[in-house]
Amino acid sequence: MRILYYIYQICIALPILVILTIITALVTTIGSLLGGAHIWGYYPGKIWSRLICIFLLISVKVYGRENLHKQTSYVFVPNHQGAFDIFLIYGYLGRNFKWMMKKSLRKIPLVGKACQSAGHIFVERSGPKRVLGSIHKAKSSLINGVSLVVFPEGARTFTGHMGYFKKGAFQLADDLQLPVVPVTIDGSFEILPRTGKWIHRYRMILTIHEPILPKSKGLENIRATMNEAYKAVESAMPEKYKGMVRNEDQD
Repeated sequence: MRILYYIYQICIALPILVILTIITALVTTIGSLLGGAHIWGYYPGKIWSRLICIFLLISVKVYGRENLHKQTSYVFVPNHQGAFDIFLIYGYLGRNFKWMMKKSLRKIPLVGKACQSAGHIFVERSGPKRVLGSIHKAKSSLINGVSLVVFPEGARTFTGHMGYFKKGAFQLADDLQLPVVPVTIDGSFEILPRTGKWIHRYRMILTIHEPILPKSKGLENIRATMNEAYKAVESAMPEKYKGMVRNEDQD
């Protein structure tokens, strides 16, 4: 059965997905340049992500959407299991948002340009001041329910466990006094781990936890929110992946 799935993904699914990716990147870029990046930067990517899951026969379950309010902007902080985290969040979170991503992703042909046109935020990782400078560029986007998605680990896991959380996303949430929403991704690691070469069919689960409201402002609030968010994300992970494992390229 696994061999048949490999043949299917090579001969049928992947060629279709390459075409869909090119079309989505072009539509996003052109639509955003003509105006309305708020629309063109989100909906084409949402459709693209859902189609990828459908064509690869991957089932998805979502829990916790009722925890969110439509007109509220949030900072979402999911764990980073693998490449399929992108499709799960883009396709199924159900909120218009901007990604915060590594600057190196801008170099990906078509996709990098589409992300730039859509208003996603590229982060400099060469030093704390540049990181914070990139983060503050996000402020003007986080209005009228438009939210931000940040992987606070900064890199995909090698083991399925979470690494430590960096404070950038929590600093931004503290500055703007925005609620932080912990999000647990389960299943993406089994589909395509960081060191994997083949896509494996496996279900994905997206758990949206209750927002963590700012209780004060400053370093104490940032640390408390980070700790609470980490515990919430970890609580919905399988037992075999609980417990922090330091990721060698987080620094």
